[in-house]
Amino acid sequence: MDWDKLRIFHMVAKAGSFTHAGETLNLSQSAVSRHISSFEEDLGITLFHRHARGLLLTEQGELLFKTTSEIFAKMVMIEGKLSDARDSTEGPLTLTMVEFMATSWLTPHLPDFHRAHPEINISLLLDDRIFNLGMREADAAIRLHKPEQSDLIQRSLGHMNFSVCAGKSYLKKFGTPKSVKDLKDHTLVAFPDQALVPYKNPNCVLVKAGIEMSNNPNLILINSVSTMFGAIKNGAGIGVVPSFMAKSAPEIEVILPDISCDPVEIFFVYPEERRHSKRIALFRDFLIDRIEKSGF
Repeated sequence: MDWDKLRIFHMVAKAGSFTHAGETLNLSQSAVSRHISSFEEDLGITLFHRHARGLLLTEQGELLFKTTSEIFAKMVMIEGKLSDARDSTEGPLTLTMVEFMATSWLTPHLPDFHRAHPEINISLLLDDRIFNLGMREADAAIRLHKPEQSDLIQRSLGHMNFSVCAGKSYLKKFGTPKSVKDLKDHTLVAFPDQALVPYKNPNCVLVKAGIEMSNNPNLILINSVSTMFGAIKNGAGIGVVPSFMAKSAPEIEVILPDISCDPVEIFFVYPEERRHSKRIALFRDFLIDRIEKSGF
């Protein structure tokens, strides 16, 4: 089987069109199309259904794409192992974490890490979904729950606490609630009930206040902690955000300190097979040092 054609097929299947795959491969649309047609002739099967909106994998194409995905993922994994074996700090390091932690906590520290280790090429993948570290979708992750996979090394970085808060402009206009029961008379910023949550119980204050979410005109629902924080800061209503975010904004005032939401433990995780990676070790130690100095 022609390796180059297999590689081109994989890129076309991922991109869903000859044009987009060509942009990645630095080939023209017509050249990519010719390679795929030639590959299909070699195999004696059709890999793609062509239609006006793009390409759709056939059943045989789906089977081949699943196989090529596994092959290329293993190649990336082997490249990582070989890189680690060179005992070098030089090279790429891809880290995944939720967006609000990167924006509000990590990015202010990144310049110091980059100045200390300019040989490491940092990439951040910011998403609430769980990336597969074993398949090298990322080298390491900061996660807001204890990993269940046995093949992941995990280091606890501490706990993230939460605060009930509101913008000072909101409190000036609508007053400050004195107890959890008073929250029923205020506008609350919360997480949508069916949304993918970044950590456990993001709406703990609603539970404590006995507030129903369905058909409630006093709720503003946002499926992004960063956007919730921005809305609260600008006077949209009262909400719960990580304490380090609330403390960072002079426009925000922490209220109802007696209301406590369970803290969330934060973990730095990476695959067992990458335990000898100097890049991962350097970044892990950098995180631990910053947390010891500044906390969350």
